[in-house]
Amino acid sequence: MEYHQIARSGQVPEGVVRRFFAGAVEVALSRSEGEIHAMSNYCTHLDCLLSSGKVTDEGLLCSCHGSVFDYDSGEPLQPPATRPVTVFPVKEEGGHIYVGIDEGLAEAAMRRRAAESRRLSPPAATS
Repeated sequence: MEYHQIARSGQVPEGVVRRFFAGAVEVALSRSEGEIHAMSNYCTHLDCLLSSGKVTDEGLLCSCHGSVFDYDSGEPLQPPATRPVTVFPVKEEGGHIYVGIDEGLAEAAMRRRAAESRRLSPPAATS
């Protein structure tokens, strides 16, 4: 696994969530109780940006429809989301934040709901 330096520690203060990039992977970084958390930036319900959400005691709250995701596992703790978001290993050293990303995590993080459910053409007419 390769760790990518994606932010300075001061860019993610307590109670804040922000969007950063590790190559093509969009990451929502948040800090809760002094600990840094990193997860995919897209809610698994309707692809809303988790970086627009809020840090709560329970997990990261999506601002669109109220789903809350566990910081450590990415599991949804509140509906409407039913699938977990991708969580990345993260470390903070020397005033910088590093996120671990390998091919599998990158692929999972970039897989988005809208792309899976969007119809490319109208349904075929039935007779």
